[in-house]
Amino acid sequence: MPVDPVTSVGGGASIGELGGQVAGGGGSQQAGGFGDMLVDQLQNLENVQQDASQKALELATGQSDDVASVVMAVERATLTMQLAAQIRNRGVEAYQEIWRLQV
Repeated sequence: MPVDPVTSVGGGASIGELGGQVAGGGGSQQAGGFGDMLVDQLQNLENVQQDASQKALELATGQSDDVASVVMAVERATLTMQLAAQIRNRGVEAYQEIWRLQV
């Protein structure tokens, strides 16, 4: 099923939520902006990591016996951290490229 890039970006966030202010058919809409979205995603990363740590601790102390959910939580935390690192790397590369541009 094709995804409409105008109405959906990255897990259901609208362009207005990512871009700050968007002029639409009925006027303009003010959203939190890129910085707020970044802070929210970093908070989400922290929550995913805390969840994985909590589930691993529960398994280690015998409070839980569901190994599959622990493995899934740890893998989710690992993938989320890898994604955040790649986004950071791309941001640093873009920043360095901008400073190399000749004006």
